[in-house]
Amino acid sequence: MSSSSRANTEDHDGLEAAVDQAISACGGDLRSTIRALIVANEYLETEVGELMKAVSHAYARGRFQSYSG
Repeated sequence: MSSSSRANTEDHDGLEAAVDQAISACGGDLRSTIRALIVANEYLETEVGELMKAVSHAYARGRFQSYSG
């Protein structure tokens, strides 16, 4: 088995384990699992938006120097 297919298998196994864990955490109720994942995703999207604003603000104030290679 090539290293890339082995990595894909490991990724797939890890994803399946995460799915099983999420379902188990919600008592086996798939609707509750989906609801929890949507709420978590919305939270993370909000966090990303806030971080992007903070970085943009700092960049505009000259706290970050642009990389010129």
